[in-house]
Amino acid sequence: MSDSLGVSLTWLGHSAFHLDIPGGPSLLFDPWLSNPRAPANAAALAATAHVICVTHGHGDHIGETVALAKQTGAKILCSVELGMELVAEGAPEEQVVAFNIGGAYTTHGVTATLVQAFHSSSSATADGRPREIGTPCGFVLECSRDLVIYNTGDTGVFGDMALIGEMYNPDILMLPIGDFYTMGPRQAAKACELVRPKWIVPQHYGTFPGLPGTPAEFKRLLSPSLRTRVLTPAPGETIR
Repeated sequence: MSDSLGVSLTWLGHSAFHLDIPGGPSLLFDPWLSNPRAPANAAALAATAHVICVTHGHGDHIGETVALAKQTGAKILCSVELGMELVAEGAPEEQVVAFNIGGAYTTHGVTATLVQAFHSSSSATADGRPREIGTPCGFVLECSRDLVIYNTGDTGVFGDMALIGEMYNPDILMLPIGDFYTMGPRQAAKACELVRPKWIVPQHYGTFPGLPGTPAEFKRLLSPSLRTRVLTPAPGETIR
């Protein structure tokens, strides 16, 4: 990753990432730190968070959000209904910023905009039935040093990704490639064509057998110019 972006990014397994912006905050995405690929340094990195971005209400994305918010005092950014759920689960209400798709909120010098994602967002009731928790979303983060990050959250590809790319011109695109529960390599490759970021970071793959998509297949489907932009850190590895 070019030093000019001024960001350190660490994969914590699945869709969990820690981002450190020099002169800015430390960010967490979807902090499921108990995932099977979580590295030994996940908890230590998570403890530095100023902002936690949660894309939707599935347990493998909410993860340890409530406990981390209590530990760190971090702001939680999420959709309205998910915010209500997290408060009910014990998250400090004053730390939860619950807004909606199209809206933006600025904290710690970062402006976060919620954008659409095509997925579901639910948890299971006591009898095993699904209970919807709001609307899934992605995040566009406009940071200092003219750094823009677009995390799609769990989604399939959709044409308005091109509009998001046009409006925000993301430097870093974070998107799922695992297939079955989200888009796989074929749709993810198309999403990259629509957004045209400087750097591409795949997520939500390799966690368990139900996610067959691989970085190798994803890269194979990308054009040569985009293929060279893909970053695939190992769990716990920091890319600067």
